[in-house]
Amino acid sequence: MATVNFSVPEDVKQAFNTAFAGANKSAVLTQLMREAVARVEEQRRRDAAARRILSRRAKAPQRSDGELARSRQSGRP
Repeated sequence: MATVNFSVPEDVKQAFNTAFAGANKSAVLTQLMREAVARVEEQRRRDAAARRILSRRAKAPQRSDGELARSRQSGRP
């Protein structure tokens, strides 16, 4: 297992120690780090999906308001 050393502001350290008093702090930090990594990966996936959508949209044929209105009405009673 790896060891990670980093500095945090004293108020954050105190709040962490208070919030997780009696808990296995290594396990808590491991879980928090996993969640942070998952959030970053999910945000990257969302960003990539948005870029793909926007790229496809830029290549899509343009339709006029009239064409869109007619297509909405076609086939309706």
